[in-house]
Amino acid sequence: QVQLVESGGGLVQAGGSLRLSCAASGRFFSIYDMAWYRQAPGKQRELVARITYAGRTIYADSAKGRFTISRDNVKNEVYLQMNSLKPEDTAVYYCNADVVGNDGRGNYWGQGTQVTVSS
Repeated sequence: QVQLVESGGGLVQAGGSLRLSCAASGRFFSIYDMAWYRQAPGKQRELVARITYAGRTIYADSAKGRFTISRDNVKNEVYLQMNSLKPEDTAVYYCNADVVGNDGRGNYWGQGTQVTVSS
């Protein structure tokens, strides 16, 4: 019904930058909140940043001042600009979206994209 596909992950040196993208496709009426989560090896999945349809944002403390979430409501895409990356940012990053479709409101996840930050 709804597919979320992330891209932009990779290997980067500490202090560098990456820009993650997530594209939503399928049949739906609208996307409410979109978010980026991450999961490091041996750790639970955690929220990195969230953005509402209107553009209001919330960030994890670890991301504040370094990461910026944004979205394009025409393209149904969400982005995460990551600057000043640290080794502790290494994780699989997942796109998440609250979607309204014919069957109501649902929550969906992308397949994840690996971000590795070397020291």
